[in-house]
Amino acid sequence: MPIEPINTLPIEVFIQTVKQSEASRAKEVRIDLNTAKNLAFTLGIVMARMNGDLEKFVKENAGGEADQIIDINMDAGGWK
Repeated sequence: MPIEPINTLPIEVFIQTVKQSEASRAKEVRIDLNTAKNLAFTLGIVMARMNGDLEKFVKENAGGEADQIIDINMDAGGWK
């Protein structure tokens, strides 16, 4: 199943809004409810995709290195 690209335009618009507000030394950023909903949904999709990718990565890479034994020896270092 091919992975569909995520429309990140709401995130880009928000970042641009923050940049413009900072440039004009505004003390707050206001967005309408529809823009906020689009931003929230887009962030949710991005986070879900990242979480799924991380789970897939861990599952694919857990077999070989999980059984590896690492031996660490420490001495006093000869300090007196």
